[in-house]
Amino acid sequence: QVQLVESGGGLVQAGGSLRLSCAASGLTFSTYTMGWFRQAPGKEREFVAAISWIGGATYYADSVKGRFTISRNNAKNTLYLQMNSLNPEDTAVYYCAVCTSPRYCADVDYWGQGTQVTVSS
Repeated sequence: QVQLVESGGGLVQAGGSLRLSCAASGLTFSTYTMGWFRQAPGKEREFVAAISWIGGATYYADSVKGRFTISRNNAKNTLYLQMNSLNPEDTAVYYCAVCTSPRYCADVDYWGQGTQVTVSS
């Protein structure tokens, strides 16, 4: 079965950085567009970033563009999200996702369990 395991979340001060990882198993990782989503308390889950199967195309939500970078290592079946210049509005549970639609990951086949990111002011 497909498993997505996120790691790298934690508590960071505003202006700081974190790098999230998502280890994937049970699927041919290199053939899927992958994405990151987040859900803040009391809000709906929202798209953060996506990357094409070969890594040549990336897509970002306007709120993170220029601060976050999505990448992947197909040899390690791992997805990453480098988050810089974090602010309290970035506080959320971050989820890794297997996208069945390209570009902005409008359709998701599988979700990870999530990792908490908390940014203090």
